[in-house]
Amino acid sequence: MPMPPPPDLAALSLAEIARLVEEARLPPVDSWHPAHCGPSDMRIARDGTWFHQGSPIGRMAMVRLFSRLLRREGDGSYVLVTPVEKLDIAVEDAPFVAVELKAEGAGADSRLGFRLNTGDVVVAGPDHPLRFAHGADGPRPYLLVRRGLEALIVRPVYYELAERALAADDDPPGLWSNGAFFPIGAAA
Repeated sequence: MPMPPPPDLAALSLAEIARLVEEARLPPVDSWHPAHCGPSDMRIARDGTWFHQGSPIGRMAMVRLFSRLLRREGDGSYVLVTPVEKLDIAVEDAPFVAVELKAEGAGADSRLGFRLNTGDVVVAGPDHPLRFAHGADGPRPYLLVRRGLEALIVRPVYYELAERALAADDDPPGLWSNGAFFPIGAAA
């Protein structure tokens, strides 16, 4: 069955985005415990590009399919898992990249929706918190997508978030989404 194309975030309200999130049917990868089969010869680069045997995977439908089979293990490693096999996959930073922001409301009534490089949509909130780390290249914001899998928020979207946080009157500066507050300062 072909996967539907990713939604156009700009054309959707955050209520519609939340509905899409609720309707997303992901495979139950947490309940699958097959034998480990070795490396997958796959890698996810920091910019979100998926590679197989050193070459970028050009078909977005394949990337979306593989992203739904991704799981983070207790030791922090990543695997692609099906009911019959488990393969290691190298992830340079975070397995997803948040490439677009849609914000509605102000203050504690704000909602922040993100479109990922895979086409999936996530609304930040208590179940999908934002965190801000600092690296040698400056602040690195992340969004929890699901079950220990995060999205690195691209720099232009981070600037939108920072502008929004600085325009608010919160002390410390931060962001509200779905009733949760996320300080924009560094976290561990």
